[in-house]
Amino acid sequence: MAAKTYLIHNSAQVTTAAPVSQPTGTAIRTMMQLAPATGFPMRIIEWGCSFDGSAAATPGKVELFDNTVAATMSTAFAAGDIQPYGDPNAPANSAGSSGIPLNLSTATSGFATAAVTEGTVANARQFDVQLVAPTNQYLKQFPLGREPEVPAGHFLRVRMTFGTTVNAYIYIVVEF
Repeated sequence: MAAKTYLIHNSAQVTTAAPVSQPTGTAIRTMMQLAPATGFPMRIIEWGCSFDGSAAATPGKVELFDNTVAATMSTAFAAGDIQPYGDPNAPANSAGSSGIPLNLSTATSGFATAAVTEGTVANARQFDVQLVAPTNQYLKQFPLGREPEVPAGHFLRVRMTFGTTVNAYIYIVVEF
């Protein structure tokens, strides 16, 4: 039986249109944030990002980390934005009740469509940090049995800093 895994993008769930890529800005910006509900740690299986830059330029800083202080996101995820991945019959998100336990609000789980209030980073654990060209893409699968785990009360953040604004697609595959 497949694990109960979920795919989350930095946009609303696709319907009749493609996902919307989001602008990075030129200052440090949390582009995506996830917060597991109380009593439900979240394991990161895989994550990745791609950019729409049209010319090679100085790479942007791309970070995946866990910390105990939230950023205030510009857009909260809706329950339908959290897509069952490994098991098509996995419960849909219902913000910690009978579905997957992920808190949904701009203060907990969301993505950046504009400027974000960063908040202080505290008790950070860096899971991955890369320099990625604005014309490129990046993905990382964590080895089985060695996936980073984010406990309740913490926030998984994807943060980016680019010299020139480019648009980004970001995805994370998690297991609860």
